[in-house]
Amino acid sequence: MEYTLEKLDVYQLSETFSDTIWYLVEGWNYFQKGTIGKQIVRSADSVSVNIAEGYGRFFYKESKQFYYYSRASLLETKSWLIKCKRRKVIADDLAEKLIAESEKILIKLNACIKFISNSNKHNPK
Repeated sequence: MEYTLEKLDVYQLSETFSDTIWYLVEGWNYFQKGTIGKQIVRSADSVSVNIAEGYGRFFYKESKQFYYYSRASLLETKSWLIKCKRRKVIADDLAEKLIAESEKILIKLNACIKFISNSNKHNPK
């Protein structure tokens, strides 16, 4: 079995998640796009790109740092989703669906971090 970034479940989920956010924000008005929109798109996109950068690192210690960045971006995105729900920018049911998706990604991302933390391969002592 060939292991590639594109086959990582957490990467695939985060790519789909960020695309969903992108297409959602596309339909917002000018004020919403300029305030919340740009920031939520950036934080959502940052989740998968940091996974990709971490995956490309040779040492697990470096990889783990980028997975931490990814996790922080994911939590930032979740925070924006909560604001969007509270401010009625997106419907409650859609907000809940996206928040649940972010929590699913968080579980998988934490599993990656735990795996790397427990691995001795490429971890300089």
